[in-house]
Amino acid sequence: MKELLHAYENKSPEIVFNWKDSETEAEGWTVINSLRGGAAGGGTRMREGLDMNEVLSLAKTMEVKFTVSGPPIGGAKSGINFNPNDPRKKGVLERWYHAVSPLLKSYYGTGGDLNVDEIHEVIPITEDAGVWHPQEGVFNGHFKPTEADKINRIGQLRLGVIKALENRKYSPDVSRKYTVADMITGYGVAEAVKHYYDIYGGNVVGKRAIIQGFGNVGSAAAYYLAQMGAKVVGIIDRSGGVIKEEGYSFEEVKSFFLNKDGNNLVVGDGEMIPFDEINERIWSLQAEIFTPCAASRLVLKSQIDRLIDSGLEVISCGANVPFADKEIFFGPIMEYTDGKVSLIPDFISNCGMARVFAYFMEKRVGMDDELIFSDTSETIRKAILNTYEHKPSKKNISQTAFEIALKQLI
Repeated sequence: MKELLHAYENKSPEIVFNWKDSETEAEGWTVINSLRGGAAGGGTRMREGLDMNEVLSLAKTMEVKFTVSGPPIGGAKSGINFNPNDPRKKGVLERWYHAVSPLLKSYYGTGGDLNVDEIHEVIPITEDAGVWHPQEGVFNGHFKPTEADKINRIGQLRLGVIKALENRKYSPDVSRKYTVADMITGYGVAEAVKHYYDIYGGNVVGKRAIIQGFGNVGSAAAYYLAQMGAKVVGIIDRSGGVIKEEGYSFEEVKSFFLNKDGNNLVVGDGEMIPFDEINERIWSLQAEIFTPCAASRLVLKSQIDRLIDSGLEVISCGANVPFADKEIFFGPIMEYTDGKVSLIPDFISNCGMARVFAYFMEKRVGMDDELIFSDTSETIRKAILNTYEHKPSKKNISQTAFEIALKQLI
């Protein structure tokens, strides 16, 4: 696996598009690792301090993810080095998407990512730039549908991603019109835990869980884990967190979800534990499940050791590359963790949004909540089962999963 990984990591990307904004200091990159299957896909992110190497690593991660989620295309990513809280953000995005629109028409599909919203920013701004849909390039480059079928499936994709959830099984509050895009990634992170116990032995009911990050992914993962019967014992967010060693009830976790402010945990007066304090306490909580769903490259080896000493069994990654390694994929902290506990890699556990795109693009499908969410769940289950059938050990799951994926790419 190490030789395959080294060859994959060191292979130069096929296309690097570099853009410098004419009106601000913003700089952007689209990195297309390959045009496998005639196209490539990956979201657009924005943050201050981003560089091309970050975009390249994420493009390679997307290509691995597509071996699980489908379609069988290359990996890509777009990144803009700019402060997302700057009031000039909208103009930057408008000029960026205008510049990259020829790629989006031909062979590249994008979506939302860190600090860039799929529904409110990507879709309307790319439409204004003359692109039918942010995934149009994948339709044209990979699927090559007839014009009529392309129109139908782009319409299906448009409606599906922004579809308001109507099934109370999947929505914390149907009156608030949470969308598929809001919930599907966190749902997949939670489903990965359920499928892990079903396949490797055990039951998620009664297991204690720690959630890192309470944005779209972490809050949804917490909600669905609690719905399954897991006990959320701790949540750590950027500004602080909460701990309840006996576990929060489903109604309490649901309340956290409904009361969050954007991507921030909000709790009652006196309940929030300051960040420095919770960052010291939470890693020693007794918990079997850990879902890192905050930013990439945060989790330290010392934190993993403390979780293991407290009974950790399985990690389901909501963040891409959650470990504080400099390597693109399988750095020393990730390798160490994989050899100690069951580590479900990000390209399986957080593939929900990529799978939704594939589901709506591949053929004409039903728009029912149950069908959409069940498809993501089954995709994740198959990937975990495939890994188990290659090697049934509870350790080195990520290593085995990478080997399966990389053999398809090299």
